[in-house]
Amino acid sequence: MYVGDWLERWALLEPRREALVISEDGGRHTYGELHERTLKAERWLIEEHRVAEGDRVAVLAKNSTEHLELFFACARLGAILVPLNWRLAGPELAFILTDSTPRIVLVEKGQTPPPVPAATTMVELVPGASPWGGGRKSGSAGPRRPGEAVPLMILYTSGTTGQPKGAVLTHRSIFWNSINTSLSWDLSGSDSTLTHTPFFHTGGWNVLTLPLLHRGGRVVLTATFDAGKALGFVERERLTLLFAVPTMFDMMRQAPEFERTRLDSLRFAISGGAPCPDDLSRSFLARGVRFKQGYGLTEVGPNCFAISLAEAAEHPDAVGYPIHNETVRVVRDDGTDCGPEEIGELVLSGPHVCAGYWNRPQTTAAAAQGGWFHTGDLVRRDTRGLTYIVGRKKEMFISGGENVYPAEVERVLLMHPEVVAVAVVGVPHPKWGEVGRAFLVTEHGRAVPAEKLKEHCRQHLARYKVPHHFEFRDKLPMTSSGKIAKAALAAEPLTGTRD
Repeated sequence: MYVGDWLERWALLEPRREALVISEDGGRHTYGELHERTLKAERWLIEEHRVAEGDRVAVLAKNSTEHLELFFACARLGAILVPLNWRLAGPELAFILTDSTPRIVLVEKGQTPPPVPAATTMVELVPGASPWGGGRKSGSAGPRRPGEAVPLMILYTSGTTGQPKGAVLTHRSIFWNSINTSLSWDLSGSDSTLTHTPFFHTGGWNVLTLPLLHRGGRVVLTATFDAGKALGFVERERLTLLFAVPTMFDMMRQAPEFERTRLDSLRFAISGGAPCPDDLSRSFLARGVRFKQGYGLTEVGPNCFAISLAEAAEHPDAVGYPIHNETVRVVRDDGTDCGPEEIGELVLSGPHVCAGYWNRPQTTAAAAQGGWFHTGDLVRRDTRGLTYIVGRKKEMFISGGENVYPAEVERVLLMHPEVVAVAVVGVPHPKWGEVGRAFLVTEHGRAVPAEKLKEHCRQHLARYKVPHHFEFRDKLPMTSSGKIAKAALAAEPLTGTRD
C-alpha cells in the first residue's frame, strides 16, 4: 500500500512510456522522466528544507507538473502534501495554514502570498522552472517506506457550512481508492484522461489522475478549465476517459467546438460533484459519448459506486452498485437498515476511507461511528441494489409533516424547457412549517410565470413538494468545487414570486 514507488516501478518496466502531457507548453514526460524529477524534488525537500516524515508541504498553485512531483516526493519520504485553494481570500488561507502548520509553502509566481505561520518557510514556485530542477542530483536520498497508516495528503473541504475541515488521506486510503477505481471502471494502461479539475479538490487527484498513473496510463494536465480547449484535447490526444462536474460538461456542450470535435475516442464520460441533468447527458450521447454518474466524497474517495454502460443508459439517475473492497449500508436515524426503496443515510466502510479530520477528534468521532463513515447523503436502493442519490441529509426539509428532498424537486424543474440551472432550499412557512424556495436560471434570462412552473411540478411531484417561491438569477453562486453554494442562497432574504 506504499504509494511512493508507483512511478519507480513504471520507470523500471516502461521508462519510455508517456505519463504526462502539459497542456500549457506542450511538454511531454515519460514515466522515467517523471520519476527522475520526483527524486530531485525529494532531495530538495530534505536537503534544503529538512522536511521529514509527518511534516506538511503546502502548495498554492494551479495544476502543474510540480504538484505531481511534490506529491510523489512526499509519498517517498512520509511527508504530507496540503494543496491550497487559490480561489480563497487571505483570511481563509490563513486559517488553513494555521490549522495545518506546514514546514514549507510553495506559492506560484503571480499568486498573492498568503499570511503564513512564523515557523513556515515560503518559496516562490515557477511552473516549468522548479527550484529542484537543473543540475540537482536525482538519486534517492535514502530508503524509506512509510507505513500504510501514514498520512499523505490533507484536502480541505470547501467550508460552505462553516470553517474548512482537513480530510486526512493516508497511503492506505489513496492506494485502495486507486485499486477500487481501476477494478470497477476497468482502467488499463492504454487509457488516458484530461485533468482540468483543480488539485485542491479530490476530483483533480483521485477520480482518474492517480489511478491512471498507478495503472501506467496517460494524463493530460491543464492549469485551468476551458471548455473549447478541453474538447480539443479529447480529439488531439485521443483521450479515452473524461471526468467533469455538470457545470463543466454544460459549458462544453455550449461551446462552438462541441458539434465539430471528434469525440469517438472516449470510452465513456463520468459526471460527479452534483446530479447531472438528463438533457445534458443526452446531448453527449447524441455525439456518441456514453455517460456514467459518479458518487463520492473527499473523505471516502470520489469513486464509491460503479455501473455498466448499458445500465447507466437505462437508469441515468443511478450511480450504480458498491465498488470492490467496500461495504455499504443505508440506515435510518436510529441506525437500523432501510429496506428496498426506503430513503436513508448512506454509510460506508472500507480501506479507502480517510483517517479522519486534521486536529478535529470530535468531528472525526461523529463521522466515523462503529467503523462506519456517515456520509450525510440520503439514498435509496431498489430491489436489485441499484443506488440512487436523493440529496444531502442537512438539505432535507419537512413540509406539512412530509420529507422533501431538494434534489428530487431540482431534477423535475430541470426537465422544464426554459430552465437551465436550479437550486431548491427550504424556508419557514406559518402553516406548513417549511416550503420550497427555488432559485432558477432560464434559457433566455427571462422569468417564467410561477403558475406554469407549479403546474409543471404538479405533473411529476406530490403537491407538498412543489415550491412556493420562485426567484430568477442570471447565474447561481458556486463553491470552489463546482457545486451550487446553497448555504449562500438559503441566507438570502425572501424576494420574488411566491404564494
